[in-house]
Amino acid sequence: MAFESLSDKLTSILKKWRGQARLTEANMDDMLKEVRVALLEADVNFKVVKEFTNNVKQKAIGEEVIGKLNPGQVLVKIVHDELEDLLGSSDSEIKYISGRPTIIMLVGLQGSGKTTTAGKLAYLMKNKLKKKVLLAACDVYRPAAIEQLETLARQVGVDIVNQGTAANPVDISRFAKEKARRELYDVLIIDTAGRLQIDEQLMDELNNINKAVECDEILLLVDAMAGQDAVNVANAFNERLDLTGCIMSKLDGDARGGAALSIRHLTGVPIKFAGVGEKITDLDIFHPDRMADRILGMGDVVTLVEKAQEELDEKQMKKSVNKMMDGTFDLDDLLDQMRQIKKMGSIRKIASLIPGMPKISDEQNALAEKELKNIEVIISSMTPYERKHPEVLKFSRKKRIAAGSGKTLADINRVLNKYEQSKEAAKMIKKSSKNGKIPPGGLGGLGGLGGLS
Repeated sequence: MAFESLSDKLTSILKKWRGQARLTEANMDDMLKEVRVALLEADVNFKVVKEFTNNVKQKAIGEEVIGKLNPGQVLVKIVHDELEDLLGSSDSEIKYISGRPTIIMLVGLQGSGKTTTAGKLAYLMKNKLKKKVLLAACDVYRPAAIEQLETLARQVGVDIVNQGTAANPVDISRFAKEKARRELYDVLIIDTAGRLQIDEQLMDELNNINKAVECDEILLLVDAMAGQDAVNVANAFNERLDLTGCIMSKLDGDARGGAALSIRHLTGVPIKFAGVGEKITDLDIFHPDRMADRILGMGDVVTLVEKAQEELDEKQMKKSVNKMMDGTFDLDDLLDQMRQIKKMGSIRKIASLIPGMPKISDEQNALAEKELKNIEVIISSMTPYERKHPEVLKFSRKKRIAAGSGKTLADINRVLNKYEQSKEAAKMIKKSSKNGKIPPGGLGGLGGLGGLS
């Protein structure tokens, strides 16, 4: 994940300085030197780093942190607020227009992923924001781009304006605007052509589309892996188009995060959406305050709750919990819980949103994902009766299930042990809830996840 290395370093630095009995100007300079190195190693622009550390120091002095006992919490808040300000503070939301379609034009270099992102944006706005969305295929120079957008429109379930490769992009966008207005669409997303490099022909075409339809949002797609080059691209587009925001792609990758922390401060262009994967669902609204929380190791409970509300079947989960509590929880319920958890993403991604959760390594995540898959394969190899009545699973049945699933008897027994642990945890919670106490380990054993990581 982007920011992972920076997050580890900043968390370690702040943890060490929280333990200081007092902060003096001298030891604060030492702390800020460590922060400066961490930011530079994350590929944050040196001008941004200098201003960031100066602001932290000035605010710490202004808050009279220096000389106070236990100043750690105040210092963490100052660093958090400065990170949030760097990332865009409160100016990262799309402002939807009432009474007419909100027109969004996507721009960027060729190969940046605009067409895929147009589909992701349509999905997000249709399914999460409940908007009626229309796509416009204005990249007439690449037939594959039009075909791809058609495929994405069908996949998402939205309409598209496609006039082929012979039409003029300005005419297409003008027609799409009129259709969106006439048929009461909430949002029109215009997918434009890119170039391998910024040129006058590209900029003229984009400006002509903007003049023809009067875009409400012009969003630049930038690659988080591009580092400081992303800032240069943003500046070049912004000079000609007056960008309203950018979409940062590949924030789930190994990017060091410097582009995201630099781009808004150096260009004035806020990040409005973040690409966090390759699936059509992997585009999130960018929240600077939540990202600052994650960078400082504070988790992101709000995003976790939102993801759970979007992905999980609330009725089914409630039914499973009720069955656990009354002792009728069976292997079908365990299997359903595994599948619900997989909808929310990787174990590592879920854990990163939980405050105080230890970091999960790539190896641990791979093992956990493998364990979830094993559980699903093994339970699916059982008969419906066996899943409802696990107590009948003796040696001969286990041997048949092992052969059918390609697993060992030890694998079968491990799944059954997790099932029993889940039942025991439920009993403890039910018993403890009567006197208002949570048992040791809390909900850790529920859902068969205990010991996976």
